[in-house]
Amino acid sequence: MQKRLVLDEGQIEIILRRFCHQLIENHDDFDNTVLLGLQPRGPILLDKIVKLLEEISGVKVPSGYLDATFHRDDFRRRDFPLKANETKINFLVEGKKVILVDDVLYKGRSVRAAMDAMIAFGRPQKVELMVLVDRKLTRDYPIMPDYYGIRVHTLESQYVLVEWAEKGSEKDAIWITEKDKA
Repeated sequence: MQKRLVLDEGQIEIILRRFCHQLIENHDDFDNTVLLGLQPRGPILLDKIVKLLEEISGVKVPSGYLDATFHRDDFRRRDFPLKANETKINFLVEGKKVILVDDVLYKGRSVRAAMDAMIAFGRPQKVELMVLVDRKLTRDYPIMPDYYGIRVHTLESQYVLVEWAEKGSEKDAIWITEKDKA
């Protein structure tokens, strides 16, 4: 299987720092802002961003993990059962500015499901979306990120592979590869 490197560890670090400065510029001291990493891959990105944000700003940033498995429109339509992950939110989102964080925006289905799941924790004042990779031309829903690291144009036969050192990869990296034909 051929892989094409899109972002290496150094480029990802630059993007994460840019995200932090954009968030500080737009949300100041985070007194009314929370960040939610979308399970299963958003929490790694979220943790990296929160750690950098707190280093740069010196402010504790409220964050949590949100699982939207049971809110997906394809929940019962898959050939295999979806595995639910932990939702870890120890605050209400009522009246807050919420930033949803995920690694890749593809069809928009996960983000739509996440917005449904989030409502169980209150009605937010505003919702923004932050993704590392925006697969721009492939949406099923009219969802666009407010913050993105890189936009890539991919074919339906391709897959964006995000590798994290925290998940056992040698380094953080983002690749475009062909989907398995099996």
